[in-house]
Amino acid sequence: MFAKRLAWLVALAVLVPPVAVCAAPPERAAPQETKAQRDQRMAWWREARFGMFVHWGLYAIPAGQWKGKKIGGAGEWIMNTAKIPVREYEPLQKQFNPVKFDARQWASIAKGAGMKYIVITSKHHDGFCLFDSKRTDYDVMGTPFRRDIMKELADACRQEGLRICWYHSIMDWHHPDYLPRRPWDPRPERVPDFNRYLDHLKGQLRELTTNYGKIGVLWFDGEWENTWTHEHGKMLYQYVRGLDPDIIINNRVDKGRQGMAGLTAKGDFAGDFGTPEQEIPATGLPGVDWESCMTMNDTWGFKTEDHNWKSAETLVRNLIDIASKGGNYLLNVGPTAEGLIPEPSVERLARMGRWMHVNGESIYGTSASPFQRLAWGRATQKPGKIYLHVFDWPKGPLVVPGLKNKVTKAFLLADRDRALEATPRDDGVSIQLPEQAPDKIASVVVLEIVGKPEVANPGLAQAADGSITLPAAEAVVHGQTARYESGHGKDNIGFWTNPKDQVSWEFAVKKPGAFQVFVTYACEQGAGGSTFTVAVGDQKVSGKVEETGSWTQFVEKRLGELRLPGAGRFTLTVAPENMPRGAVMNLKAVTLKPRSRDPR
Repeated sequence: MFAKRLAWLVALAVLVPPVAVCAAPPERAAPQETKAQRDQRMAWWREARFGMFVHWGLYAIPAGQWKGKKIGGAGEWIMNTAKIPVREYEPLQKQFNPVKFDARQWASIAKGAGMKYIVITSKHHDGFCLFDSKRTDYDVMGTPFRRDIMKELADACRQEGLRICWYHSIMDWHHPDYLPRRPWDPRPERVPDFNRYLDHLKGQLRELTTNYGKIGVLWFDGEWENTWTHEHGKMLYQYVRGLDPDIIINNRVDKGRQGMAGLTAKGDFAGDFGTPEQEIPATGLPGVDWESCMTMNDTWGFKTEDHNWKSAETLVRNLIDIASKGGNYLLNVGPTAEGLIPEPSVERLARMGRWMHVNGESIYGTSASPFQRLAWGRATQKPGKIYLHVFDWPKGPLVVPGLKNKVTKAFLLADRDRALEATPRDDGVSIQLPEQAPDKIASVVVLEIVGKPEVANPGLAQAADGSITLPAAEAVVHGQTARYESGHGKDNIGFWTNPKDQVSWEFAVKKPGAFQVFVTYACEQGAGGSTFTVAVGDQKVSGKVEETGSWTQFVEKRLGELRLPGAGRFTLTVAPENMPRGAVMNLKAVTLKPRSRDPR
């Protein structure tokens, strides 16, 4: 298609006499900004906390199948996964006719869910553009639909008070000048020129930032191939900020992203926020802007066979968890080829919207929790207020551990007119709650306090019988993939797929001696065999993970004995040694039980 257009332009140049051509506007450098100016630029995004990701393109037509075969992996990667040559993939453009697309309906669904912005794929890795681009014919105007989807959605978002944002792929499997070419689709008829591709990329970005009004975010992706360099990233960041000084750009414009964990490495890498993908950082990240992008099922682009939907409970609690750590939640939908957001997505977003309608104050514009960990839920804060998100409703009073501030008022967001009794105690504050939780997913208690939050970390200590229980909810996770997860029978450290990840606890001991070490864990059939150590100082015991039947079928296993020689504080660490089948285990707790008779 590009070669055909080039030949037509050459012919036109021969037949038509030279005329004056308006040059493109000169490039402007990104303005230098102070911290205050940057904070002002980032303010709406930090306030928003919740946005919709939309992955939509030609890949919605095959929807995970090609030539009668099911293709594994993400739906939007089908061109690469199924090794489809450009000449075979291009005809999908003539099939793209999403007659049920309704931009106002999409914007209404997002707003109803409590979302504040939409990020949509203006172009994904397959090179097809959902906008009217003068730089290529491989766009939505070359389809039977012939409507500028980006314009319609941008207009609809502004009518609903949402920010419109563009995802744009640096990697391009279709453009003849992009390098590297796929080994299964060399297209030797044209010698590639990567600099020519850069001109094309910049031209399209100029269209996206100047033809559709004010844009909130340019969300880049596909930066990981070796042809894209740190210098390219710095250049493109400067170029786009020169087009729009107020725009926000993610860290995937450059080479600083650290894998799926998404946070930016130390250095002069470009980008305004980190991009964890399909995961949530283990702890809060003070002073760092980041956004977890996650799917509702197992794929970004629509796949007919993907019915593995996360529950509304998981989605709401993900939002809370992310906000409690100071991040944004970018939750994906993958519309069908007809232009419809799948009904399971719509249902879950509606449930999230009902929760946000009552509790949104505890999410929007909040900062990370002042608590290291809360066994019963999460917390966010604003000046003068702490929001307690209670996942596990207690039978008695709710104890807020370590809080030293004076509480002037306590109430539920679901029942603002009913004051709750808040009583200070040596280890924190006790809140008297009604017998029933207002919301089974998460109920929010508001504490109005005097001054900035002051929290003393009481840590974990021995029970009256001398035992020490170290639950997953209180663990500190060190690494890239492992994280705490709850709900659906889970209360454990899961997603432990990186053998370098470790978890640890700090605890206090008043009665020293010898302790039997027990671990409570679960492991799915076919995933066992990992080995690990439990260590305190230079002492350690080893264990081997046996299959328990499922990831939610927990067993307690005795490993051996450790001696804690004296009263004081200790740190216990669980670290994998070998992980032969892709995951360590779901770890629920480590328990130290005093030996009945100490042989000293």
